[in-house]
Amino acid sequence: MIPWEHLDSAPIPGESGTLRLLRRGSEFSIQLDRNELMNSRLSGSEEALARLAAERIAGVAAPRLLIGGYGMGFTLRAALGSLPETAQVSVAEIVPAVIAWARGPMAALTQGCLDDPRVTLRGADVAAVIAERTGAYDAILLDVDNGPDGLTRTANDRLYDAAGLATARAALRPRGVLAVWSAHPDAAFTRRLGQAGFSVEAVATRARGQRGARHVIWLAGKR
Repeated sequence: MIPWEHLDSAPIPGESGTLRLLRRGSEFSIQLDRNELMNSRLSGSEEALARLAAERIAGVAAPRLLIGGYGMGFTLRAALGSLPETAQVSVAEIVPAVIAWARGPMAALTQGCLDDPRVTLRGADVAAVIAERTGAYDAILLDVDNGPDGLTRTANDRLYDAAGLATARAALRPRGVLAVWSAHPDAAFTRRLGQAGFSVEAVATRARGQRGARHVIWLAGKR
């Protein structure tokens, strides 16, 4: 077994936790301290997050998307592959090192997606970006934690509470969709989405093809 090689560490702005980038052969892992957040071998559900959201807005001629969290770029690449050339995609990533890793050791995974002319990179808290404008996006995709709670940053809790969902709903255009990735189901979050004025579908998806852990994607349509 090839051992993991520690490549780099990076602080999370405003938090005490540290992100760690590890490599084993061609496999990469990003961990929060010792908790694995993502692995380059397990991209299926992150790609599904983008594809399912894109399907919901397929009739929009020039869609505008906001992706919260770059990660390893799987969601962004899948979004670009599912959207027309007229799309505009903003990516909010608060940890600068994540983008440095994407352009450095993980460049083969990135496949140039950050240089796509449809992409605007924001080095900012996605909650702040959501709150900037009303009616700005056809879809908001959130993959910044392992579920609807602030694992990576405690400040992320505000994305998933009643006030945060109301802000996200206001930032969506009519018939827009809020898509949220999670490593596990959460009935309370499903209820909160409904109470916030969304029509809600929770979709189970696999981390890797037809195998691997079951993850959940909430597709919350603006009513």
